[in-house]
Amino acid sequence: MSWSDPGTPGWPGKPGTDASTPRSPGPGSPDAARTLFRGGTSTPTAGWAPGWTQANLISVPADWAYDVLLFCQRNPKPCPVLDVTDAGDTSSVLAPGADLRTDLPAYRVWEHGELVDEPAEVTGRWRGDLVTFLIGCSFTFEWALGDAGVPLRHVEQERNVAMYVTDRECRPGGRLRGSMVVSMRPVPEHLLETATEVTRRMPAVHGAPVHSGDPSAIGITDLDRPDFGDRIEVPPGDVPVFWACGVTPQAAVMTSRPPFAITHAPGRMLITDVRDDQYLLA
Repeated sequence: MSWSDPGTPGWPGKPGTDASTPRSPGPGSPDAARTLFRGGTSTPTAGWAPGWTQANLISVPADWAYDVLLFCQRNPKPCPVLDVTDAGDTSSVLAPGADLRTDLPAYRVWEHGELVDEPAEVTGRWRGDLVTFLIGCSFTFEWALGDAGVPLRHVEQERNVAMYVTDRECRPGGRLRGSMVVSMRPVPEHLLETATEVTRRMPAVHGAPVHSGDPSAIGITDLDRPDFGDRIEVPPGDVPVFWACGVTPQAAVMTSRPPFAITHAPGRMLITDVRDDQYLLA
């Protein structure tokens, strides 16, 4: 397998590569970032508002909320829940000043498991019975990786992180089932142990990797064709390392086909008002 060949978009329902999306480090505060997103800025949020927790989002009708909660409880590695709202609520204790309908860079709207829209905001799609789950994101531990000297190749390459659907089936939760999704970061081989130990201390945002090395061992047939996000070049001396990913519920939506759901666009997160180090175990 060559990890330097050009990548191509993946499976149906996946947006094209983000590699051409203009990128910037972004503002330092969550509120400033959310203001830009509310104004129409759409970009992957890796590297934005360093030190502040980012979260995946999935909103489902109340009659599917228990299924999502059970799925997350049974699969805490890819789906660590940080907050659950009451039905119809458009804010979260994680970001009291934010509007969950407008303050992410991009959203996805699903009907019966099919992607029907990728809007900049979902005010017109919002329903009074929607329960929102905010799920830990691996962007949160990237500050700790950086502090430990582990390079972030997707940030260096100004790309979204690469995400893949694996052959590891999650434990079903009610009507919700599907395969685990992982994010991949190339790590210099001599820093593998460092990357593992740093992220192990943050289980609320996926924790330690689930795999490193040969992608085929977890059912990934071509590293150059991510299912979500961008292809990331793996430099010589680096090893592909895979962490459980909060896009897993979107794969479950495609498999289980609930009548309606709203999610974040992969790699475009809610930036919260919670400091990253609050999820760091001593």
